[in-house]
Amino acid sequence: MSADRASGPYVISIDIGTSSTRAILYDSTARVVEGCVAQRANRQITTADGGAVFEAEALFSSVVEAIDQVLHSAGPRADQIGAVAMDTLVGNVMGIDSAGRPITPVFTYADTRNAADAQELRRELGQKEMAAAHDRTGCLIHTSYLPARFRWLARTMPDTLAAAVRWASIGEYVLYRFLGEWKASYSVASWSGLLNRRSLTWDQAWLERLPPECRRLSPLGDLDAPLSGLRGEWAERWPALAQVPWLPAIGDGAAANVGSGCDTPERIALTVGSTAAMRVVVPPNLERVPPGLWLYRVDAPRALLGGATTEGGNLFGWLRDILTLPTPDELEELLAKKPADGHGLTVLPFIAGERAPGWREDARAVIHGLSLHTQPADIVQASLEAVAYRFAVIYGRILPNLPAGAHQIIASGGGLLSSPAWMQIFADVLGEPLLTLGEKEATSRGPALLALEQLGVIDKPSDLPPHTGQVFEPDPSRHALYRAAVQRQAELYETVIA
Repeated sequence: MSADRASGPYVISIDIGTSSTRAILYDSTARVVEGCVAQRANRQITTADGGAVFEAEALFSSVVEAIDQVLHSAGPRADQIGAVAMDTLVGNVMGIDSAGRPITPVFTYADTRNAADAQELRRELGQKEMAAAHDRTGCLIHTSYLPARFRWLARTMPDTLAAAVRWASIGEYVLYRFLGEWKASYSVASWSGLLNRRSLTWDQAWLERLPPECRRLSPLGDLDAPLSGLRGEWAERWPALAQVPWLPAIGDGAAANVGSGCDTPERIALTVGSTAAMRVVVPPNLERVPPGLWLYRVDAPRALLGGATTEGGNLFGWLRDILTLPTPDELEELLAKKPADGHGLTVLPFIAGERAPGWREDARAVIHGLSLHTQPADIVQASLEAVAYRFAVIYGRILPNLPAGAHQIIASGGGLLSSPAWMQIFADVLGEPLLTLGEKEATSRGPALLALEQLGVIDKPSDLPPHTGQVFEPDPSRHALYRAAVQRQAELYETVIA
């Protein structure tokens, strides 16, 4: 929004993501104030054995620099800032020493060095106990979550595990540095695999199974209990923020749903970036978590049901790199004209292992049915369809948990929005219209909306709907063909992987 039309109270929304940290000033209508956007690149450190970490101080510095820039750009509007909100990449953890400083890097959900520990936990628990843990926490046993991470730390870094007086996420660490208090939101805690979804406490059954040092976790709290009172050096640096409420950080997936207008069961978010996810906000008291899906939290009264995949735009990019293809525009035109599932191929698209719904990190991609007649564009089409088939399975498991009546799927993410042909494939596979999201800053917009809700400016986030764009309508005849193809993919999965 143009700066001269913006009005307070304003909110600073901080988004700590994998590629960058962003701080954005939003006005009372949840619109970005022109010129008040700051971004700092983040560098994830990867290793050949599956490591994926960040240096905590580098992430913290990126937050400080982004806030500095936004406050400078805000000028006199800084005095009308009513709150600071934040979201972060989730499934991250680091060890903290007695002085409140990190003694480990920030281990992320993408770090798979604990794969053997996840497999061992599955063997230990067996199907019955795994199902019970899934029901208690809403999370499955996987490298993304803390039970397997802590087992790996106990096995490979026992001295570090013992030396840490606290295990915390990057969002908790940032707020501790600024405000001197540790607090984990129910949202971020729900992504750990250690939050009991019914009691909203750290899950005792898991903690009793893990080493005692793993119980050194932050106190839990919700968005309606923000922190305030910046510590001395920060109060001097940012007087406009010294006494405003700072909301505990939420998970980036929850933020994206709220920011894209999907904060009720009537709207489902489908996001395809490098990876992909389908999520819907539901009441938290589901009797049962659907098999293969997760149930996280936005906050105490709102849960987030869905599933995520390791493949999305990364698969499309990989295909462009290894195949001899036409130009992007020519490929789009070619894909739009090809008949549904007309190539004779069945693809399992797991180029980076599988998350929902099978959660097999050892799964690998398969292209079945290749012949001398197969063309590169056939492989691309079959692969894009294959990703959509995985979401047909996820969607089928979400639907029974939604209220009767119409619902809408909101599509976003650069991987999907950059390809109208892929968007149409998704609509045809799911058999539902897809409404494209017009908001460029959906993730950071989510915390801003939640802050405006806490300030009493709005009753609920959907009071300020997002900008939307084109609708992609499904073709019933293509949907019928794709239903058979989904079943064919399931049969190949059972033969090769399950």
